[in-house]
Amino acid sequence: MRFKLPIDGFVLALLSTVALASVFPAHGQGAELMGYAANIAIAFLFFLYGLRLAPKAALEGLAQWRLHLAVMASTFVLFPLLGLMLRLLPDSVLPPGLYAGILFLCVLPSTVQSSIAFTSIAGGNVAAAVCSASASNLLGILLTPALVALLMHGAGTGVSLGVLGDIATQLFLPFALGQILRPKLGAWATKHRWLLGKMDRVSILMVVYVAFSEGVTSGIWHRLDTGQLVVLLAICVALLGAVLGLTVLAARLLGFSRADEIVLVFCGSKKSLASGLPMASVIFAGSQVGLIVLPLMLFHQIQLMACAWLARRYADGNPEPAAIPAE
Repeated sequence: MRFKLPIDGFVLALLSTVALASVFPAHGQGAELMGYAANIAIAFLFFLYGLRLAPKAALEGLAQWRLHLAVMASTFVLFPLLGLMLRLLPDSVLPPGLYAGILFLCVLPSTVQSSIAFTSIAGGNVAAAVCSASASNLLGILLTPALVALLMHGAGTGVSLGVLGDIATQLFLPFALGQILRPKLGAWATKHRWLLGKMDRVSILMVVYVAFSEGVTSGIWHRLDTGQLVVLLAICVALLGAVLGLTVLAARLLGFSRADEIVLVFCGSKKSLASGLPMASVIFAGSQVGLIVLPLMLFHQIQLMACAWLARRYADGNPEPAAIPAE
């Protein structure tokens, strides 16, 4: 019997990168060069997102507007409201730096691949999941920076006018270029999805290394202790549990079918690590990034484990998983 690690392989690579940055952080000119490389990697990532995301997928299925509106409300309204409620916790329990990370996590878009995959495993409405997850990511390019600007000044951070140019050049423009070139390069991107996926991950690991190198040189680990990490883990578990419970309740109150309930639960409860890490590097100051993305990295692993278990529970009543439509 083949042994399988209980932790996602990419999360393991992320943790290894954090450990490497903690022991061998980039300094001086090396840090400056790595920073330039990370900026190029971020632009490349969002170019690939634009190349892959079909606007058609986000527009199809508009007849199910109530379901899609519920997913968007969970992603961009419910999550931020729960994040704001956590400000009631004293600083001794949730320090401002970690609270900023939790609030940033709450304003991120949903995932695409894992939302669709878990919906398929659970026997849900895969076509609607494609539509909702794609729309979430398309809207997130605009909504996440806007929500950061609106909500995060109280968390000691936010989007300044100077950062808006970085957001435009490193996020919006590459994404728009990818959308423009999609008719010509979309088929090529689909054919080479495995290779581009590897390049995605390498780029994200580079961003994480630069972020945590800057955090280590600014003393990130001296500001945290084991107790705070345990509390942060518990908050991430509670946050995901609350959203999963509320999305199930909302689906049943709204009279959604079982297949549509699955879409709301899986698309409405996830947060995108792939979008969140590069966005954080663009939006926040270098010394802040390591602390801000820490909750997202924990939440990512928790959501994968919890949703894998939940998808199997849903599948018990429908053993035949739905097919994932080709783009």
